[in-house]
Order: sequence, then structure tokens, then C-alpha cells
Amino acid sequence: MKRIDFIKGLLLAGVAAGSLALGTTAASAQAKWNLPNAYPSDNPHTENLVAFAKDVEAATGGKLTITVHANAALFKAPEIKRAVQTGQAQMGEVLMSIHENEDPIFGIDVVPFLATSFADSMKLYKASKAAVEKKLDSQGIKLLFMVPWAPQGVYAKKDLNTIDDMKGLKWRSYNVGTARLGELLGMQSVTIQAAELPQALATGVVNSFMSSGGTGYDSKVWESLTHFYDVQAWIPKDATFVNKAAFEGLDKATQEAVLKAAATAEARGWKAWEDKTNWYLDQLKAKGMKIQPPSTELAAGFKKAGDTLTTDWLKKAGADGQAVVDAYKKM
Repeated sequence: MKRIDFIKGLLLAGVAAGSLALGTTAASAQAKWNLPNAYPSDNPHTENLVAFAKDVEAATGGKLTITVHANAALFKAPEIKRAVQTGQAQMGEVLMSIHENEDPIFGIDVVPFLATSFADSMKLYKASKAAVEKKLDSQGIKLLFMVPWAPQGVYAKKDLNTIDDMKGLKWRSYNVGTARLGELLGMQSVTIQAAELPQALATGVVNSFMSSGGTGYDSKVWESLTHFYDVQAWIPKDATFVNKAAFEGLDKATQEAVLKAAATAEARGWKAWEDKTNWYLDQLKAKGMKIQPPSTELAAGFKKAGDTLTTDWLKKAGADGQAVVDAYKKM
């Protein structure tokens, strides 16, 4: 009798072990990913990422869950792309132009006055997408989607009637183009990413910068500055991408769910920024800021500086960059 009980015990133990193994296998089939970005939770880019994550979780029945880490809480903006490359984060979103030093193609959308409307920005995206994807792929990254900001204007604490009025300003730069612009116009350029901008403004580290109405609103710019000049110099874009190995480790159905959610997020993101561009400017105005177009003289000065930046970019980008610009202009 004791022998029978012993055998039963072994069998029960075997069943329990088998169940544990099955449970472990099922758990391992679930994936939890991190997606860092650099903007507040109520910024349209972040809201779009949260919606994307929800779409993926719903489409995969919880097989893949993505946690969005807003406002540079997990990695600072310049660190996000590297974190995805090295697998420290499975996904990330970043302003693509901050990596122009790696390859000029990453700065295509901040070539001054090349694409200043959402329609033209989409054309430029279509013309440059393959080249951006190719470069990211060589770095072990898969591009999922890109979403624009609003057209870029200039914030200041005084009247700017001509380019000469900008000399000596403490200018916040966030990429190669804005840093070079500061240099050309005789300003003191300081590299400050979006999450650090409110403190930089409050402490007087910078007193002018070029960005969208959205960044001004996020930074409560009206507490420090008084003017916004709607220069519409360019429309930068944020890229959301995934570590290629992590993506390829997903089963086919989950991969397809991610790609479908990405396409939805891209369309939703573009519409959100088109819808909110004027809203942001209205909010700045309601806070007492002067919102105005640049004077003829100021616009001419920016155009001249923009021509220099465009020439510089084309020299760096070479034939490949010229081919993208030519393709865009034919659309």
C-alpha cells in the first residue's frame, strides 16, 4: 500500500512539475516592453504613444504590453536612440534631427524652409523615408512611424524687427540646425533638450529659442518670455522605432499587430498636430504673449541664414541627400 502511495506521489509531483513548466512557457510567451520619450504626459506625442501601446495590447490580447515612460524619466532625449540600439529599451521615440551628426539624412526635415506646411512635410517624409529606414536598419533599429511637430517659430523677451536684434541672445539649441543658426546670427547657443527647457528659462540660462507652440505650452514659456514670431522655418518630426532583434523575436501575428498599430498611430499623430497647432498659439496668446508673423526684414534675415544652412546640409549629405531633395520637389 505504501508503495502505491509512493508511486501516486511521484505521479502527482510530475503533474505539478509539468503544470509549472507549462505556466513558465506561457509566461515567457508574454513580452513587456519599455518605450521612453522626452515629453510631458499631456503632449500629443506622448498621448499618441499611450494610445499606440493600448492598441498593441488589445490586438495581442495582452501578449505584448508596452509601458510609455514620459518626460525623459527613463532616458534623456539624446540617450533614447542608443538605449534602443543596445537593447536597454525595446522601443523609443525621439526627435530625429538631434542625431543629424550621425547622418545628415536624420536632419532632412529641419533644412530651413524646405517643407513648412503639413502637406509638404508629408511629401518630404515619403521622399526620405526609405533613406532613414536604411540608416536605422544598419544600426539594428526598425522604424515604425514618424509624427511631426507644429511649424517652428522664435520665442524671445523683446521685439525682434531685424536679425540684428537677435545678436547676443542666449539661444537654446536642440539640434545641429538650431545650433548653427545661433552661431550665424551672433547668439550664445546652449544645447537644451525639451525636458530641461522650463528650468533653463526660469533660471535665465536661455532667453530665446526656436520651437513649436506645443513646446512653448509644455514649458509654460509665458512665465519667462513675451514674444512668439511665427517664422515657420521647418516642421521637425519624431521617430518611433524598435530594436530590430526584439521585433524579430515576436511571433508573426504580434509583429503584424505592432505594424498595424504603428500605421494607425502615424495617421492619428499627424492629425493631432494639424488640429492643435493653432490651439497652442491661442493658448500662448491667452497667457499674454504677443503672437505675430515676422517683419519683412526679419523674414528676409532668416531666409538668408536658411540658405546658408541648406547649402551646408547639401554639402554634408552629398548625392544621396540631393536625390532625396530632388525626389521631394518632383512630388
